[in-house]
Amino acid sequence: MPPIQSTPSSPASESSSDVHVVSVQGKEIILVGTLHVSRESADLVRNVIEGEKPDHVCVELDPRRFEALSQPHKWESLDLKDIIRKRQLTVLLANLLLASFQKRLGDQLGVLPGTEMLEAIKVCKKHDIPISLCDRDIRITMRRAWRSTPFLKKSVLVSSLLFSIFDTTQLSEDSLKDLRKQDVLSDMIRELGAEVPTLKTVLIDERDQYLAEKIMETPGSRIVAVVGAGHVEGILGILRRGQRCNLEGLDVIPPVRRAWKWAGWSIPVIILGSIAIIGIQKGAVAAGENALFWILANGIPSALGALMAFAHPLTILAAFVAAPFTSLTPVIGAGYVTAFVQTYFQPPVVREFQTVAEDIAIPLRWWRSRLLRVFLAFLFPTIGSIIGTWVGGTRIVSNLF
Repeated sequence: MPPIQSTPSSPASESSSDVHVVSVQGKEIILVGTLHVSRESADLVRNVIEGEKPDHVCVELDPRRFEALSQPHKWESLDLKDIIRKRQLTVLLANLLLASFQKRLGDQLGVLPGTEMLEAIKVCKKHDIPISLCDRDIRITMRRAWRSTPFLKKSVLVSSLLFSIFDTTQLSEDSLKDLRKQDVLSDMIRELGAEVPTLKTVLIDERDQYLAEKIMETPGSRIVAVVGAGHVEGILGILRRGQRCNLEGLDVIPPVRRAWKWAGWSIPVIILGSIAIIGIQKGAVAAGENALFWILANGIPSALGALMAFAHPLTILAAFVAAPFTSLTPVIGAGYVTAFVQTYFQPPVVREFQTVAEDIAIPLRWWRSRLLRVFLAFLFPTIGSIIGTWVGGTRIVSNLF
């Protein structure tokens, strides 16, 4: 591969240190590093595209993030019951948490995060320039990040996310100025990566490879690529090394480890086997008593969880009935049953989808909003069922001896 060379370009590109122009394999690539919360970055993107008149433009977006930016009211048309059926409620919750954080940050900075990406798309449409969404599907990135995070480090990830969501501290003017001069999201990921190295690998390093490969695959000889400033150094390094990557490998969600599958199915085997052995050793009455204890140990904590969520009475009943059975299978949890029942009997109203980004950051509103109460009706019964499984399982196994 021939060495990368700096290439003469238009004044629009030469006027900013955030623009890097390189030539590789017959392509001229104009890499624009942006800050996701900067009006100046949006102006820079517009000036570079209009000045360079490229054959093609790449932006650091995937179809879902583009849809979220360009159609901010799409939440209103969500079929929540269908999401629950597909067991994607946790993914939706993570997306809502991120959207809430971005909105609050944008409100303080006066610029919606991602404005520079929308500006690129707007300019391309105006000048009839083809555009490509070059980032990896956000769902794949999130799942790879979660699967690659060691079990003991998952608590660090969750606690950091919750802290950022419920931290309502207003930023000072000096802090706001600093935020406008840096790639906030990338910096946060790097800080978290110090605690959980695999997280930085998935969220930054892998996406550097993915973006670089997509840029190289883009048709045309003159390409403008708009990416977050935190990705510029990584992408340039990959291009300089002539490194190519297999996109299919980066699009694969790692399977659940076999050990976890065995662990999931071992619980029903141990519980049912223990009750059967107790029946053989001590009789049907003893077996029935242990089975009843299992039902109560699972049903009561899960129902209390639904009660704590101020769920519908039938949701509370569903938690009590479902938990003893869902605890015996890793296929579905009690929380998905209760979330579905809650959605069916107390469906969210449209205005709650419109205000969820604000509501999610205020703890008390989780109980006032029907939409957020669905998540509580998912989380609390799930926690109750987990507690009940350990209490009931420990008691039944100990009765063998």
